[in-house]
Amino acid sequence: MTEYAGVALRVSGLGKSYQEGGRRHTVLSGLDLTLARGERVAVLGPSGSGKTTLLNLVAGLDEADEGTVVLDGVDLGEADETQRTLLRRHRVGFVFQAFNLIPTLTVLENLLLPLELVGRSGAEARERARSLLRSVGLEDRGAGFPDRLSGGEQQRVAVARALVHEPALILADEPTGNLDEDRAEEVIHLLEAMTRDAGAALLVVTHSRALAAGMDRALRLTHGRLEPA
Repeated sequence: MTEYAGVALRVSGLGKSYQEGGRRHTVLSGLDLTLARGERVAVLGPSGSGKTTLLNLVAGLDEADEGTVVLDGVDLGEADETQRTLLRRHRVGFVFQAFNLIPTLTVLENLLLPLELVGRSGAEARERARSLLRSVGLEDRGAGFPDRLSGGEQQRVAVARALVHEPALILADEPTGNLDEDRAEEVIHLLEAMTRDAGAALLVVTHSRALAAGMDRALRLTHGRLEPA
């Protein structure tokens, strides 16, 4: 059994700073975080606290100044850009505040795209996509386009898309930020249930205490480090 068996994500001593004018601004400093497979963790914090920076580093979209990120057993610091891209494609799902569905693709095609990118196509892929649409209650909307859906429906599709290729880790950036209270609650329950059923780890950054309350752990990002919320 390896050091990372049962661990979806391990972040150690993570540091990131940016140059702003004539001074250096530290965003993250000595940050540690471990997510077990299937664990759901929320990170709370005000705008500008570094929540999105943390997600970008975890996803390998940006490089840390110091520390390590090990995603599904792969040390991102030792991976080149191609390897990081393939790791994201196969092992990470994303849910964004702005939904980010492709408007020129049908709802079903939006779910088929992540499968095509990992080499899954044909009847099996279409059934996998349809099964996820069934899970979010939108099987009958697969032939339509995203702009015909409400905001809550679009986010339900986005959750299904994030899970369709069976990733090890879901990263969610303010997934209820554009929804009213009722639709937000609906998406919260959906994220909780679907990630639990899939056995995927979930790291969600949010302002919403209601969303955080449904997770296994809630943490607060303060002065570049994580502490219990």
